[in-house]
Amino acid sequence: MGFFSLNKKNFSLNKSRKKYVTLTVESTEDQVEQKDTKHIDNKSTGLWVKCPHCQEILYKVDIEGNLKKCSHCDYYFEMTARERIALLIDEGTFKEEDSDLESVNPLNFPGYEEKNRKARNECDMREGAISGTGDLSGIRVSIAAMDFKFMGGSMGSVVGEKITRAMERGLKERIPVIVVATSGGARMHEGILSLMQMAKTSAAAEKLRMAGVPFIAVPVNPTTGGVTASFAMLGDIIVSEPKAMIGFAGKRVIEQTIKQKLPDEFQTSEFLQKSGMVDVITKREDMKNTLHTILSNLI
Repeated sequence: MGFFSLNKKNFSLNKSRKKYVTLTVESTEDQVEQKDTKHIDNKSTGLWVKCPHCQEILYKVDIEGNLKKCSHCDYYFEMTARERIALLIDEGTFKEEDSDLESVNPLNFPGYEEKNRKARNECDMREGAISGTGDLSGIRVSIAAMDFKFMGGSMGSVVGEKITRAMERGLKERIPVIVVATSGGARMHEGILSLMQMAKTSAAAEKLRMAGVPFIAVPVNPTTGGVTASFAMLGDIIVSEPKAMIGFAGKRVIEQTIKQKLPDEFQTSEFLQKSGMVDVITKREDMKNTLHTILSNLI
């Protein structure tokens, strides 16, 4: 690894006090007019977000039309699993596999079913990953993409199974495997069954290596915990996006443990590239072409 260099471009309480007060606020037209309307136009209000980096107000439609990037500072917003598939796979060629797999509650963890159901409705997915086959600029690949919006991208039994099957599919068909990882780590609701996915996915990655089938891991912002400690950092080539946070334990936890201040850029994709843990950093708009170039040199 490392032979690629792609640079495309606390109070006391007074118990005699009331618990609350009621205020009547009168608002005049003049006061309303004094509000900052800099970012309000004829588009529907309430459909905008603030960029966490430059604080600029952005309309969601504008972000979606710009590959989920801020048009002012190029900050990268999260992409859904389906958006990742659409970004990388040629239109009309993706065939989803294992879409019927759903999580159960093996430990009877309180509220797990409800959380899972809520995530399914909000993300329109049965689980936190999508997998299947398709063409990447004409090269047939087996691909899996995780979705951070689904319970923080946590890896439970089904997520681990879908990623493992994607690898096994690539092994069986002798086609390259691409896994886009974004996760807060193992899913605590499933206990040891969740942690077991680390070993399972890692074993599948090793089978690909031994068979000479290319495996490209694409950890994007954020990728942490057990996912980082398993398949996300086991690719033959590891590709990421600019300023992506990739790590195992949190920065503050590490600082409190070693009693040292860590660099500001610690756990960014750029820091990991300097440390030899990430091979290629590419802009989102160049990701597909970058992966095609790599695959063209591996197959």
